[in-house]
This record gives sequence, C-alpha cells and structure tokens, in this order.
Amino acid sequence: MLKSLKNNRKVTLLILGLLSAIGPFSIDLYLPAFDIIAEDFHTSVDQVQLTLTSYFVGIAFGQMIYGPLLDKYGRKKPLLIGLAIYFVASLMCIFTRDINHLILLRFLQALGSCGGMVGARAMVTDYYSSREAAKVFSLLMLVIGVSPILAPSIGAFMLEHFDWHNIFLFLAILSLLIFIATTFLLPESYSGNRDLSLAPKSIISNFWKVLSNKVFISYCLIGSIASAGTYAYLAGSSFVMQQYFGLSKAEYGLAFAFIASAMVIATQLNRYFLKKHSSEEISRVANIWQAFIGVIMIIVLSSGMLTFPITLILIFCFLFGHGFIFPNTSAVALTPFKGLAGSASALLGCIQMAIGAFASALVSVLHNETAWPMLGVMCSGAILSLILHIVVKNKVKTEE
Repeated sequence: MLKSLKNNRKVTLLILGLLSAIGPFSIDLYLPAFDIIAEDFHTSVDQVQLTLTSYFVGIAFGQMIYGPLLDKYGRKKPLLIGLAIYFVASLMCIFTRDINHLILLRFLQALGSCGGMVGARAMVTDYYSSREAAKVFSLLMLVIGVSPILAPSIGAFMLEHFDWHNIFLFLAILSLLIFIATTFLLPESYSGNRDLSLAPKSIISNFWKVLSNKVFISYCLIGSIASAGTYAYLAGSSFVMQQYFGLSKAEYGLAFAFIASAMVIATQLNRYFLKKHSSEEISRVANIWQAFIGVIMIIVLSSGMLTFPITLILIFCFLFGHGFIFPNTSAVALTPFKGLAGSASALLGCIQMAIGAFASALVSVLHNETAWPMLGVMCSGAILSLILHIVVKNKVKTEE
C-alpha cells in the first residue's frame, strides 16, 4: 500500500503542498495572538511584529544553505533535516518567556521550514517544463492558499480555549506528521550530483550563474517585489483589523480567511488561462491590476473614506492579483535551470523573503496607530513591480 501511495501523483503533490505551506502556516496561525503575546511579555505589538520579521529573515538566509545541499545530496535528505530543526524550534517556542528569545526561536524555526519550500520548488522544476510547472505551482498554491484561510481561524479558536503557547505545540505536531509523510510517501526526484563542491568558491560560482541569468533575475524581482505587499499585509493586518477597526479574534480569523480565498481562486483560474496565454502575459496583466488596486487604496485612505468593508474588498482584490503573479513569475524564473534547480530555487526564495522581511520591518518601523504603514507599503510594492515588468518586457527573452 505504501508503495502505491508513494507513486501516486496526487499524494506527491499534496506532500509538496504541505512542505510549501508549513512556512506560511507558521506565519498565519499566530497572527491573532499578537496582542496577547505583547501583554504576556509586557511589550508592544510592534515588538511582537519583529518575531514575524525574524521569521522572514530566517527563511531568506536558510534557503541559501539548502540550495547547494539539494543539488549535491538530492531533495529528500535536506528536507528531513529541515523538518527536524523546525520540530525542535517549535517545541522551544512553547517554553520561552521572553520576547527576544521568541524572536530568535522564530528565526531558527524559519531555518527549518525553508527546506521544504526550496525543495518543493526544486522538485517541480525537476519534473515539468515552464508551462506545466506554472500549472503545478498553481496546484501547490491551492494547498498554500488554504493555509491562511484555515490558520487564523484555528489560531483564534485555540486562543479561545488554550494558552497561546499551544499554537507552537500544534505546529510541532504538524511538522512531525509532514516528516513521516515525506520519509515514507514522497519519491526522490533527483538523486543529486556528488561531484558538486560545497566549497564557498564553488557555491558562490553556482549562485552567480543563476543570478547572472537575465530571465531569472528579472522575473524573480518582479514576483518578489510584488510579494512585498503580501508581507506588509501579514505584518499589519492584526493591528489594522483588531485594534484599528475593532474586530474580535474570531472576526479577524474570518476576515483573514475571506481575503486569503482570493489567492486560492486566482491560482486555480491561472491553470485555465495558461491554456491560452503565456506566464509572462498573465503575470503582466495581474501586475497592472495589483498596482491599480494599490493606488485606489491610497486614494480612499487619503480621502478619509476607508471603512472596514472597503478595506476588506480592496485587499481581497489586491491579493487576487498576486495569485496570478506568484506562480507565473516563479515558473519563468526557474525555467533556465535543471541541474542547479536547488540553487535557483534557493535564490528565488531568498530574494523574495528578504524583500518580504524588509516590507514587514518597514510596517513595524512606520507603525503610527493608523492603516497608512500597511497600505502604503502594499501600494509601493505593486507599483515598483509593475515598473520593472514594463522595463523588462521587450528586453528579456524567455522560453516556454
């Protein structure tokens, strides 16, 4: 039975989705607890927001480590090591009683989770061409998209009945289950190249081959800068919705789930549009849409007309656009690489998370008890991404 499940395409995609989703789930699950954690540690919400920033930094840094390991030793071994690190760090979060310790532990937790994110992307590249990879990324986004729909609601429910530390116990148990599934049910997609050197000079050389590819760097930056708005939303949504608009934790969970459904809908529609249009075309139109919504956000906010229903609809539309941008720009960026898929995937994730960490930190630094920091960073990221997309449109040649 295990053998049949191991060769089942749906099971493989589900596990890849879970490996990709454990990072986002670790972000979304504890968002409703920001004010409780701040009160427990006798600190401010903007300090608790730094635990989110440290998580983004950890993912950005960790992916640079996993990339070369995935190319040299194959995909599964580094994945399992990462899940083990994540499990231990999650358990340690349960017992911390200091905000600085939690910031550090979230960094370590991220180092573990990013192995799954890099490995899952590399495995997709192992199996599929650019157009097919975009479709598979859309399927993975379905699993990833369910995470922010379920996570805040689960987190809010847990906070109604348990202490916030139990959120990290839940994450530890989840990572253990994924570890077991990866060990017994996920087939190895690439056995690795033992001739690859892990010497710093060799690693830097491989990373430079990826970075110097115009297709990669162009579409990596387009997708990553567009993602800045998503990370700004993650960093600021707890304050804006619960304290600025006065939602309860349960209401926040429902609002978060509704907004997250935008990406689920978009990524699945993306599979249909890919039958008639290229990834470049789809992502460009989505970029225009996202920037347009970003500008509308700022206009409404400046005019003093921003209400919760309007905010909910605008952010839904904003993330709907991003649901088309992420899978398409990722697929195009990774297309030129096969043997270096691990390094390419690592760089893609590193750059995305580094920009995401900057965006979330910016929201924290600019925190002024209003919605301006969150919406301002969201709009800026969308506009910058669109400008870059326009610049590279006629200068970068891609292949399907």
